[in-house]
Amino acid sequence: MSKHQWSNIVFGLLSIIFGFFYVYYDWSVGIWLILFACWFSLIIYGSFHIRSNFHLTSQSNFKTNGQVVALTFDDGPTEFTPAVLDLLKQYGAKATFFCVGKQIESFPEIFKCILEDGHQIGNHTYTHDKNMGFKSTKELVDEIQKTNDLIYQFSGRRTNLFRPPFGVTNPNFRRAVQKTNMKVMGWSIRSLDTVLRDDNKILGRILSKLEPGAIVLLHDSSQRTVDVLARLLATMEDNNIRSIQLDNA
Repeated sequence: MSKHQWSNIVFGLLSIIFGFFYVYYDWSVGIWLILFACWFSLIIYGSFHIRSNFHLTSQSNFKTNGQVVALTFDDGPTEFTPAVLDLLKQYGAKATFFCVGKQIESFPEIFKCILEDGHQIGNHTYTHDKNMGFKSTKELVDEIQKTNDLIYQFSGRRTNLFRPPFGVTNPNFRRAVQKTNMKVMGWSIRSLDTVLRDDNKILGRILSKLEPGAIVLLHDSSQRTVDVLARLLATMEDNNIRSIQLDNA
């Protein structure tokens, strides 16, 4: 049972208890409103913080005895992916790319280059719709299966790794993941490379949290990330830190 389901049970029991005291001891409705606000805030937090494992179980780091981390890239393939691949090859680093189905259709040759360079592929839905959190279980299953079919069509390989867009989760995502037998991957370091405009801030954010077993979230969708990645890989090399793909983590 998920943390979300447990929270519903606890809130329901507390509401029943409140109802008893409201009827027989004239408790204020304000007490229940406070309970509701706490329960609702917990749901909002859990839905937008994948590491909380509130709605479903995800992996956000891994155990290791070495100087090893996992670099991951979301939202590709794009026209910036080849530059990312060149940098990874230059430093002998491996990574995991969580690909969007529509992007695979748009850049099939670049998608194949990711595999040819020995990197791992994960599923990042078909559309990466900004309203993904409002889709039904059936719609989410279709998003996942359609991308899995495309991955197999263009690579002959299958993946069970899935990362929900924006890291948003909810009960429908939990059911969709169960139906498709996917393993949900989160992160321990969110670079914010799609939000921050300053390369130094992005790099500093990553390096301040970089430790063995970290999973780093990046996006192969902008020149900014390419520039940050060049500096990140150079720093990792100087400190004897390697990047591996998630199936080796």
